[in-house]
This record gives sequence, structure tokens and C-alpha cells, in this order.
Amino acid sequence: MTGNILITGGASGLGEATAEAVAKAGGRPLVVDLRPPANGSVTDHVTADLADRARTERAVRELADRAGGLDGVVTAAGIDACGRLADVPAGAWERVLQVNLLGTVSVVRAALPYLVESRGRVVTVASTLGLRAVSDATAYCAAKFGVVGFTRALAAELAGQVGVTLLVPGGMRTRFFDDREEQYRPGADALLNQPEDVAAAIVFALGRPVGCEVRELVVCPATETSWP
Repeated sequence: MTGNILITGGASGLGEATAEAVAKAGGRPLVVDLRPPANGSVTDHVTADLADRARTERAVRELADRAGGLDGVVTAAGIDACGRLADVPAGAWERVLQVNLLGTVSVVRAALPYLVESRGRVVTVASTLGLRAVSDATAYCAAKFGVVGFTRALAAELAGQVGVTLLVPGGMRTRFFDDREEQYRPGADALLNQPEDVAAAIVFALGRPVGCEVRELVVCPATETSWP
């Protein structure tokens, strides 16, 4: 796989693993994140808060223009605010939607002119909790259900112009859970996927020839409790 691939959340977790996988496959990762990537091989990056639409759009355009276009976008950035609706502060609840859903939309909107020109691809990252709802996750479920709906509608809208893939990952062994209260963390014996293995599925989707579409991918641990 070759080409310029913009990755949100590319400084950690699944985004970082995807950036590394893209580079190994011969592509050029372009990272948008709150902080610079620790991986020195990813030199093309812009810091931006995905909750800030104007800044996010500028970051996408800056990286695309610097690289001479875009061949793909992966929206791997994500946050959570666990707890019952009555207990999660409104600002924290709304920020989950701003980053996970509206940030995804802002990135794709800004990237579209470049992707149409290159007949490129979008891979959005939802979650098994974008298909199955659980208690104490109203913000995350609302955002990820939104990503699922957005992506399916986008695939219909851009059919024949831009490839669109919905990725539905289950639990992964990343730092995503680090700041949660103990009750919302996976147990020490939880069998989670390595982000590198999920990133390999993303690279597979990005590498399909024009006209061959991977519409949706579910990649989860064999004992995933939220799937099916």
C-alpha cells in the first residue's frame, strides 16, 4: 500500500498502531492528535483538538497540502466518560460526542475534496458499543451509534467516488482504559486484542483496489462480551 493516509488519534493506541502499520506497508502516515507522536518515524503531524471544528479542518488541510494530497483517512481518535447519565458532568458528556462523532465528521468533510480527487478511502472507527448499548455508557454509545449511522450514510452518498469502510473493534489492550475508575476497566485476565492486529485490518481495507469495497469490518477478541 502506498499513499498519504491521515490518521486521527495517531499518537497513541489504535491510531499509533495504524500509523506504524501504514508506514511499514509503504504509505505515508499523517497524524492529527492532541500531542505529537512519540514514534520518531512519524514526522508529519499537526496537533489539534477534534472538539474544535475550525482547528480540525485547518489541520487536515495543512497536512494534505503539505503531503500533496490524501489517499486515505482513518478516524481512530476517541475518548470516553463512563458513568450514569445523572453523574457525568454535562461538559464531559458532550465532549465525547464532540470528539468521537462530530470530530469524525469534521475530519471527513475537510478531507473530501482530496479524497474525491484521488478516489481514496475513509475508514471510520466505531465500536461494538456502536451496535450494542450498555449501562453507564450513554455518551460513548450515543457517539459510536452516530459514527455507525454516519458511515453507512456516507458510503451510500460517496459510492463510486470514495471508498468507505466502517470498522467495529472490540476491546483492545491500549491506554484507553487507564483514566477510568476501577469498575470500568477490563480485569487483569481480560482477553483483549492487540492494537497492531486491528491496525492490520485497517491497512487491508485501505489497500483494496478501486471499485473493491470492504464496507464493514468487526474485529474483536474471541471472547468479546459486547459482541454479538
